[in-house]
Amino acid sequence: MFSTDDTIVAVATPPGRAGLGVVRVAGPHAVAIAARLAPGPELAARVATLRRVASLPDGDAAGAAAIDQVVITWFAAPASYTGDDVVEISAHGSPVLLDRIVRNAMAAGARLAAPGEFTLRAFLNGKLDLVQAEAVADLIDAVTPAQARLAFDQLDGTLSHALAAIGEALFDLRVRLEASLDFPDEGYHFVEPGAVARECEAVRAQVVALLATARRGRLLREGCRVVLVGAPNVGKSLLFNALLGSSRAIVTPVAGTTRDLLTERCDIGGLAVTLIDTAGVRESDEAIEQEGIARARQAADAADVCVLVLDRSQPYPSGQDVASGGATVIVANKSDLPTAWHGEHERVTIAASALTGDGLDAVRRAIVRAAVASEALEDTPAIANARHTALLERVEARLGDAAEQAGSGEGEEIVLATLQDAFAALDEIVGKRSSEDVLRQIFARFCIGK
Repeated sequence: MFSTDDTIVAVATPPGRAGLGVVRVAGPHAVAIAARLAPGPELAARVATLRRVASLPDGDAAGAAAIDQVVITWFAAPASYTGDDVVEISAHGSPVLLDRIVRNAMAAGARLAAPGEFTLRAFLNGKLDLVQAEAVADLIDAVTPAQARLAFDQLDGTLSHALAAIGEALFDLRVRLEASLDFPDEGYHFVEPGAVARECEAVRAQVVALLATARRGRLLREGCRVVLVGAPNVGKSLLFNALLGSSRAIVTPVAGTTRDLLTERCDIGGLAVTLIDTAGVRESDEAIEQEGIARARQAADAADVCVLVLDRSQPYPSGQDVASGGATVIVANKSDLPTAWHGEHERVTIAASALTGDGLDAVRRAIVRAAVASEALEDTPAIANARHTALLERVEARLGDAAEQAGSGEGEEIVLATLQDAFAALDEIVGKRSSEDVLRQIFARFCIGK
C-alpha cells in the first residue's frame, strides 16, 4: 500500500541553473526537518521566513557554516498542496546547492520522493481526484497554449463536475431500485418500471455528449504526426525549417541531402505537432538512400497528416506513389518562381514558397483542417485522456444495456447489477476504485518534485 506516514523531499524546480530553486519537504516531520536545516524561531504557517541553511556534519546545523540564505515557507496541514505539512525552501538555483539541501534533509530524516509522489499524496489525502491529478502532469507537459488551457480546465474540475453530475443521477436511480428490492412484500415501488429505461437513456445522453469531444480532446492533448514527403529537391527540408521557424534541417541544392527522418515538435495552429522531414522519394540503387526512402514511406503510412510537397516550377508529376495513413495536404512549393503548371493543378494544391514565406499560413491552416476534420478547436473539450474515454465508453455501453433490460421487462435485480457496473467504471475514472497498479502507471510519468 502507498504510505503517507514518512516525510519526503525533492527539488521542485526544473534541472539546471536558475536564479531560484525550490526544495519541497512534505510529511509529518517536515517542520522539524526544516528547523534542523535552518535553526531559528518557530516557523509561522504561510509566512515567508528568511533563514540561513547550514550543512549537517553531525546531524545538527547549529553552529555549522552556512551554505545559503533561503526563504522558508510552511504550509500547515491540511491546507497545503498534498494535505500534509509542506515546507518549501527557496534557495539560489545552483544544482549543486539544491542537491546539498536535499541531502541535508535526508540526513535529518526525510526520504527522496519518487516521481509524482507529492501529487500522489494530494490524491490519497483527498485534495485532488485522479482526473485532476492527471491534469497536473498534462499542465507540466503542455507545449501549446491550447494544451495548457485544456489541462487547466481539467485541473480546475470541469470534467470532475460533469462526472459528478452523472454519478449523482446514477446513484439516485440505484437507491430507488434498491429500495424497491428491499420491500418486495410491502409492494412499494420507488421507481416506475417504465421510468427506469427513460432515466437510463437520459444519463446515457449526458455520457454521449462528453464522448463527442473525445477525438478533439485527444488531438489537443497528444498532438499529431505531420510528415513531409515528396521527390528530391522539391523543398521539403526548407519547408520543414520554415514551419519550425528555425534552420533545423540541412538544405542544399544536391538531391538526396536528407537521408533519414528528422523530427521536431512545434505548435501549428494550436496543435502540438510532431513534424517529420523525410528523404526524397525516387528510384535509387544506393543502399543508404534506399533505406531513407523506405523510412519515408513508413512515416507516411503512420502519419496523421501527410504533406505532399511538389515543385511548382517543374512540370506537374504524372503520379505520386507515397501512400498516406491519414489526410493529405498537397503543397505547390517554390511559388516565388515562374509556374510550369496548368490551371487545374493550381486548384487542388496550396501555393507556397518556403524560401520567402508566402503561403505558409495557408499551409498551416490546411494542416490543422486535415488533422481535426470538421471539428473546431476553439472550444475546450471535456474529454482528452484515452483512459477516461475507454471507461466512459464502458459507462455508456452499460447504461444502454440497462435501458434495454428495463424496457424488455427484465427484473430489477438484473438492471441494478448492470447499473452497478456503470457506476464502478465511473468511480474508476476519478480514482475511487483504481488499483495500485493503475495509480503507479499514472504517476510514473510525473517529474520528481511534483
